[in-house]
Amino acid sequence: MNLGFIGCGKITSSVIAGISKSSIKYDKIYISEKNKKISKKIKKKYKKILIEKNNQNIIDNCNWIFLAITPRVGQKIIKDLKFKSNQTIISFISTITIVELKRMIKIKANIVRAIPLPPISLKKGPVPIYPPNKKVKAFFDKLGSTIEIKNEKLSINFWSTSGMMASYYELLNVISAWLVNKGIKRVHAQKYITSLFLALSEDAVVNAKKDLKHLVKESQTPKGLNEQGLKEMKQKGVYKSITNTLNSIHKRLNK
Repeated sequence: MNLGFIGCGKITSSVIAGISKSSIKYDKIYISEKNKKISKKIKKKYKKILIEKNNQNIIDNCNWIFLAITPRVGQKIIKDLKFKSNQTIISFISTITIVELKRMIKIKANIVRAIPLPPISLKKGPVPIYPPNKKVKAFFDKLGSTIEIKNEKLSINFWSTSGMMASYYELLNVISAWLVNKGIKRVHAQKYITSLFLALSEDAVVNAKKDLKHLVKESQTPKGLNEQGLKEMKQKGVYKSITNTLNSIHKRLNK
């Protein structure tokens, strides 16, 4: 089986990194030359990588095609590409629906939307897909935890939350920078903060069947530091701002 990636950015490189660490069997991986810096880096780092200047060549040579491009680029190029009915087409595009993709692609093929995120390079993290597809689920289960969605409108909710990644990293950056300003070496500050939040996230995963409110409550003591931190951030509207931002992203995706 040959895998082909139209688009060569962060998500493409992350998915290929995950594939290279997994038990997924493939013959070759074709990637776009569009981002020469990333494509050359991928070819140098992993085996069986072929760089193509022409997107149609990728489609002609592959069984599975991954659309890892922006909505704007997708609207521009997909309609001019010629796919095959026996191909599996997996779209990472945030705002182009299955109906729109079918209209652009013009043939009856297996088309699935997926939401892989950068931690897929570590074979970690959720991968929502729509519509449910056994083969695609089996593929992504080897790269993370697949979540099958039966209603495409619900997938927009997952896309919305994926828009908070940079905000999360900025939180880590701000807290680390605070430690640096207090005299801690950056390497030590970042190691401490990233390790702390990793441990907190792993604890949350272990307790994921509980309402997360229990973890919020259990992490506080009366008049303690965490109670103070939570109270002050609530008073400043930090969490309300997060909800407002999610609503804003959701509204954009619904246009």
